[in-house]
Formats: sequence, structure tokens, C-alpha cells
Amino acid sequence: MPSVHASDAGMQLSRLPLQDEKGCYLAVIEAAAGSRNKCKFEPDYGALVLHTVLPLGVSFPYAFGFIPSTHADDGDPIDVLVLLDEPVQPGTVVPARLLGILEAEQTEDGETVRNDRVLAVAEKSECYRQVHGLKNVDKHVLRRIERFFVFYHGEQGVEFRPLGWRGKTTAAAAVQKAHKAYGKR
Repeated sequence: MPSVHASDAGMQLSRLPLQDEKGCYLAVIEAAAGSRNKCKFEPDYGALVLHTVLPLGVSFPYAFGFIPSTHADDGDPIDVLVLLDEPVQPGTVVPARLLGILEAEQTEDGETVRNDRVLAVAEKSECYRQVHGLKNVDKHVLRRIERFFVFYHGEQGVEFRPLGWRGKTTAAAAVQKAHKAYGKR
């Protein structure tokens, strides 16, 4: 049987563009809404690998993943939480519109880095089609998202500190900065 390299088979998620032809940002889903499982794309395998399992009673509030062709301050692609009508499987690529960004810092082993979370809405969403910015998202929902990430990171022994929500212009600038950093790698 011939050997198969990740570059020859499997998912090519690391080669996806930042945006589609319509200008929507692409979000690669690593955790489905309502799931306890968080996968992480492993370029060496060309596949998603199970990374974290949340405790019983805790699940991802919305689809969670990354925007491809980006490199954030924490060394990974920039994270994105996507408002969707129904859960989608990890590995699904979802064209999405940016709504805003939760600016945040995380401290692990005494080192503090930025680890922002982009909030987006699926372009094909029926339920969220009228959501075009943070002003359309209830403040209670935004607080729950913050608390989820504080808990999620705390379970891994990492301190996560939300710094505040910013609008879609700031989100787009952060994504562009991460895209530029990706190009320099």
C-alpha cells in the first residue's frame, strides 16, 4: 500500500482563503453548538483531532472554530464563534459575516497573550439574518459568551480575562492583522 501524506489526502483546511468570492469570511467549525467535544485542526494529519471534552452539563453555546489563513497572537488561527440555526459537524466551512470581537487576554504558565474571539453570523442563517452587528445581540448573550470562555479556559488551568466587546470594524481589523501575520510565517 503506498504511503499517503496529509498534503495529498484529507482536509485542506490550512489552504482555505480568508474570504469567499462574495466577501464572506470563512469559519472552519471545530466544535458544534451544544457539543462537549472540541476538535483542533492538525496540519500534519490533514484532519481534525479531538482536543478537549467539556465536563458533563457544559457545552459550546454556538459553533466554535477558526478563520483560516490567519495567525493570532496566541500562535493559532484567530478564533470565531458563529451564530447558526442548527449545529454543523466539525470540519464544516461556514461563510459568515463579522459582528464584533471579544477582546481578551489569557495567562498560562505565567505568560499572558491576547486571545480574542470573533463573533460572526452564518451568511445562510434564517434565524439570525437580521443580525448585522453587536447592537443586534442581546447583552445577556454576550455576557454568557464571556462566562463560557472564562470557565472553558479555567478547566484547562488557563486564566481568561475578557477586556470588552468591540464592533465589526475592530473585528475586521483584527482578522486582517492575523491574516497579515499568517502571510509572514
